[in-house]
Amino acid sequence: MVSTQVRRTRTRLGSVLMRREWVLVLLALIFGAVAAGIAYLSRPTTLAVAVGPRDGAEAALMEVYAKTLARNHEDVRLQVHHFDDVRDSGAALQENKADLAVVRPDVLLPENGLTLAVLHDEALIVAAPEASGIENMADLSKRRLGVVVRHAADIPFLTNLLDFYDFKPASPAELAEGRTPPAAHVGLVPLKAAEVSEALSTKRVDAVAVVAAPASKAAISTVRAVEAASPDKAVTLVSVPDGKAIIQRLPELQSVTIPAGTFGGWPKRPEEDVETVGVSYRLMARGSVSRMAVASVVQHLFEWRSRLAATAPVANLMKAPDYETTVTATSARLPNHPGAVDYFEREQQTLLERYEDWIYLIAFFGGTIGSGFAWLGQRLARKRRERIDVVLDRLLDILGEARAATSVAQLDALTRETDTLIADVVRQARERSIDIRLVGALILAIDAVNGALDDGRRTLGSPAVETAADARARTARLLALNLSAAE
Repeated sequence: MVSTQVRRTRTRLGSVLMRREWVLVLLALIFGAVAAGIAYLSRPTTLAVAVGPRDGAEAALMEVYAKTLARNHEDVRLQVHHFDDVRDSGAALQENKADLAVVRPDVLLPENGLTLAVLHDEALIVAAPEASGIENMADLSKRRLGVVVRHAADIPFLTNLLDFYDFKPASPAELAEGRTPPAAHVGLVPLKAAEVSEALSTKRVDAVAVVAAPASKAAISTVRAVEAASPDKAVTLVSVPDGKAIIQRLPELQSVTIPAGTFGGWPKRPEEDVETVGVSYRLMARGSVSRMAVASVVQHLFEWRSRLAATAPVANLMKAPDYETTVTATSARLPNHPGAVDYFEREQQTLLERYEDWIYLIAFFGGTIGSGFAWLGQRLARKRRERIDVVLDRLLDILGEARAATSVAQLDALTRETDTLIADVVRQARERSIDIRLVGALILAIDAVNGALDDGRRTLGSPAVETAADARARTARLLALNLSAAE
């Protein structure tokens, strides 16, 4: 019977311990989930950016920008993916294979693309010797226009522009053997940069066009080559004054102004500003990309302009996309990303604004959550007390059984069980502190049980295993041990 009681007591102790351990595991899982959530929210956002062509100025800019973001441990990072052509990078954005992309809208405008920044504009520059008599676009009829091809889209771009003026490109047959193109036709002759002067001198072309940034080496060298082929070094830059009307029909184009003196200060070339049209290379993003991430990308891109330009000079040509008001910014002919507008309008969200809804919810439910933790703390404290209560209950049962024992063997079994219970209490004291009142109750119970066991042995005529004084000394040692554990 006594051994059965021991097994039951141990079972109850094991059950209490198991419940306590499961509660601790649950708490660990909750805290682990919270820590994982915090780590997830605080990790940098990585965006894939598609760039083409591989050896272009835009690719160099994105590479150095991505490295600078990583070196400064910013909250947003770029993973650069190179493509052979700007058409391929735009396609990657349209097919959702990239978050950002360098796009030339007249080549391919992704349906899901929104503008972050204009990396640089390229203007249509048409230069002709002054003696040629070419002063405007209408004068190109029945003329040959040499085109310094820098991109496969340059010829289609000129073809679309000529169509606005009801001009057609002359066929190869119409240009054969030096023939003059028919009326309302313009002969487009692809040229390399080194062929410009020779083509003008031999009358193979009457004017030369190049699509490039006005201050770039390609534009300046082309104008200088036309100048070198002119007898009096006089050059006329043909303007395209119908820019607004052209953009209405071809919204992917840009209106560009070539400032006076761009190609030389003395004599000033051109003497006055020249209005023309051109194309833009834009950094665009999918509309689904986070406004916070986009705002951060645009902010660092413009704030680090001088730092980036040391390695990628094209950074000096960056500018904000054109828009009139914040309302029309996202509905422009080439819509802008709301995150970029946030930066340009200085309306970026702070960390508090970003998570204000969560903060409000936590504050609103804070009382309930606090009450839940308080209840959980009380529950854990009760579980800790249950183990001691089991020992106390069993000691009280042993006290009664010792008084009713009829043999020394029963008393010996109860003594062994008491020792087992005392050992469990000592282990409990090592694991955590025990309330001083429970310690006092345990001492009284153990002292009473030891006294009852000694009385039973004397009644049955067996010598006491230990005297009452020894029992009290043992109890005192137990008390000291538990007090030290409680501290």
